[in-house]
Amino acid sequence: MPANLPPPYLKAEEEFRRASTAADRLEKLREMFRLLPKHKGTEKLQSDLKQKISRLKDEIEGSKGAAKKSGVSHAVPHDGAGQVVLVGPPNSGKSALLAALTKAHPEVAAYPFTTRAPQPGIMMWQDVPVQLVDLPPISPEFLEPWVPSLVRSADAALLVADLSSDDVVEALDAVLQRLAATKTELVGTPPVDDEDESLRHIKTVMIANRCDEPGAEDRLAILRELMESNFPIIPASAQGGQGLESVRDAAYHLLGVFRVYTKVPGKPVDRSRPFTLPMGSIVLDLAREIHRDFEQTLKSARVWGSGAFDGQTVKRDHELQDGDVVELHVT
Repeated sequence: MPANLPPPYLKAEEEFRRASTAADRLEKLREMFRLLPKHKGTEKLQSDLKQKISRLKDEIEGSKGAAKKSGVSHAVPHDGAGQVVLVGPPNSGKSALLAALTKAHPEVAAYPFTTRAPQPGIMMWQDVPVQLVDLPPISPEFLEPWVPSLVRSADAALLVADLSSDDVVEALDAVLQRLAATKTELVGTPPVDDEDESLRHIKTVMIANRCDEPGAEDRLAILRELMESNFPIIPASAQGGQGLESVRDAAYHLLGVFRVYTKVPGKPVDRSRPFTLPMGSIVLDLAREIHRDFEQTLKSARVWGSGAFDGQTVKRDHELQDGDVVELHVT
């Protein structure tokens, strides 16, 4: 949790936790966003608050319309350490990337608009599961009306470019413009002082797919010249396998999280599935993640890792590091 949060923010946060209705929670989230200092140290928290506001607004609007209409829901519940959506123009190879990085089996075809519904899959980064979601393509003429909502609710995005196409830049511009019209902006680095809660910035890496196609090297050079100032660009090939490990790394690191392992006193470390926490998290944040009651009952913790001597007893506000092993002691 970022340091130096003002008392009014902390009060609003406590009232948010006690709120019993979606409308009350939304009001308190908006108050927290207004009260949050806008600087580099709160960049992740700004993004998280916007994401929660967007999701809660969709939930409230969805419940209002549920009595009036019924149909297929396109919502994808978050899973794993975070949700990363695959966004791109028609026939850019998003589905092939999903298939190459996960155990999902989306329909993959050499014609556009194969994907008509969200297709989730779990990608493993070392011992951490990350959810990838392939979305329908976006073009100047076509944008599924529910797609911006899914992009806005995601933790991050991979913008997929097709290096086999001479129109690669124009196709990407169309994707960015169509999303921007819905106040959804894909960015390499989110702004740190944004006051507009309705404008959602999604941290994004561009995947230059089909890097092994004829002419791809020249098109990649053009992409780098025109767009590398906006996004990191990773050349890859879903079919040939080039660059896939770099894509895997990028998707994980977009989430801004790190791993913590836990152990019960007198028991071995549980390394089957680590907890993932936002960068800068402290022992108390881990305790909340494990069980809400631990926030009140946590007394101390022992930590094995780079930020402490092995087995050192630390206080509730000790900042954790990637790979730490934590043993919680509650009253």
